[in-house]
Amino acid sequence: MKELKKTIHYWCPDVIDRKFTGRGIAIAVLDTGIQPHPDLAAHISAWKDCVNGREHPYDDNGHGTHVAGILAGDGRCMRGMYAGMAPDARLISVKVLNEKGDGRIDQVIQGIRFILEQKERLRIRIVNISIGTLPHPQNKGEQNLLFWVEKMWDAGLVVVAAAGNLGPEEGSITLPGISRKVITVGADVPAGVRRMYSGCGPTVECVKKPDVTAPGLGIYSCNHLYPRRSRMPYIKKSGTSMATPVVSGAAALLLEKYPDMSNTEVKLRVWNGCEDMGLPENQQGHGRIHIQKLLA
Repeated sequence: MKELKKTIHYWCPDVIDRKFTGRGIAIAVLDTGIQPHPDLAAHISAWKDCVNGREHPYDDNGHGTHVAGILAGDGRCMRGMYAGMAPDARLISVKVLNEKGDGRIDQVIQGIRFILEQKERLRIRIVNISIGTLPHPQNKGEQNLLFWVEKMWDAGLVVVAAAGNLGPEEGSITLPGISRKVITVGADVPAGVRRMYSGCGPTVECVKKPDVTAPGLGIYSCNHLYPRRSRMPYIKKSGTSMATPVVSGAAALLLEKYPDMSNTEVKLRVWNGCEDMGLPENQQGHGRIHIQKLLA
């Protein structure tokens, strides 16, 4: 996280001096669940298991815990070195994927309905969706999923979704990142790295995507096996799944500073708070997220 934060100009006056850390902002995470890792346990405000119906938080895959750590891990295992983007934000974990990282559309929709039903009570402002599938335009189930994702946006939530890892061909943005409403996040790749996997636009409806990129290669975050089955508190993962919580966390900082901002205002601010990387729009969107510009 240290190198990631340096890349996106995280250490700016609003973070260092004004100490914006996502305090008071609740973020829902649709994923494989969350393990009460030492960096995360104090931040879990609510839990919903749409796969197995279990009452207490767990993660039998690890993906969701890693994503949550990038979002709101407080880094206590290594004295803050691996703290997430918004280390004082609250997390609402919604398990919609199984131990293999697979899930059914009806389970994802069940998770979305839970978020909409609990939005006011839990004061949810942001929804992170680091999951996706290649869209099939005639698939009614996928159309229904897109409807419910956009219903969250219409309810005023800032919905941030991954561009997917099926790039770099055109038209490789995954569902629900193809939505024209949500903030779609691609992963930028450091100079010298030839492999480029991040989904690229345009969508079938000719919408330019992604909206923004963030670092997504070799990101260290919480290991769901620690401490019971592993001595390593943090592990490395790559993909747009890791880039997405960077932007969700950035949105949490922004909403802490400007709590009355609408989701549309947040999206426009994200667009303008980017660093142009000189890449095609359908690869970088408006550019890489730049925290100092975003919060200025």
